[in-house]
Amino acid sequence: MKQEEIYKIRDWVEELPKKGIITFSVEEVYKLFPSISKRGIASALSRLVTKGKISSVWKGFYIIIPIEYAHKGIVPPVVYINQLMDYLKRRYYIGLLDAAAFYAAAHQRPQVFTIITELPSVRVSEKKGIKMKFIIKKNIPTSFLVQKKTKSGYVFVSSPELTALDLILYEKEIGGINRAATVLNELAEELNFRNVGVDLFKNIPISVIQRLGYLLEELDYKELANELFGKIKDVGILFRKAPLKAGKDSKDCDYDAKWRIIINEKIEIDE
Repeated sequence: MKQEEIYKIRDWVEELPKKGIITFSVEEVYKLFPSISKRGIASALSRLVTKGKISSVWKGFYIIIPIEYAHKGIVPPVVYINQLMDYLKRRYYIGLLDAAAFYAAAHQRPQVFTIITELPSVRVSEKKGIKMKFIIKKNIPTSFLVQKKTKSGYVFVSSPELTALDLILYEKEIGGINRAATVLNELAEELNFRNVGVDLFKNIPISVIQRLGYLLEELDYKELANELFGKIKDVGILFRKAPLKAGKDSKDCDYDAKWRIIINEKIEIDE
């Protein structure tokens, strides 16, 4: 490949941030530089990766490394996740501990960045120590997503109430019911079930709602728990006996009649 062709691609990449653009796909490069072979384009992009100018965060998808991340060459996924999911043509939201960190539980931020998206399945991605995990949900509850501003634009994040439910629903993904309770204890001040739409509960297992209500009472957020209880009764959802910790023996355990929860796990939170 001729040197001037390398410069063409390099110059184009360097101009993008001036327009507020920090990501691009290899398909865009093919369209803009039809006279350069795909092998030549791959070579030019590889040079830019080697020089620490760009990083391949997904097959065929690149981020131009902002100056504040240039030293390590690692860009947090929150910087480019919206652009990546748009490239993948997927609805999504940032969930679980990463969502909680937007509200109150900042010190609970994990090493794995969790995205909740729709079918078909997306493989786990791990590059340069950045691991992204995709949890599949049949229905993405778009009405209960919040747009949060970042340095590079906006991202979709689960609302506090959806985050609370997801923490219980996917508790195994974050380290168990006690970890969920710890985060919930920090998130509770952001919750408001009195004004939340009833559609929030449509695709959530009833046992998850019961566990959430029980945990809120255990954490001494009784008014909040009562708001949730009242909302559930208003829409006619009926409780059935359910263990606090799924999959654990519940024989001869105490029982909470209000939430119909079999207390087969002692809740201990990290202060």
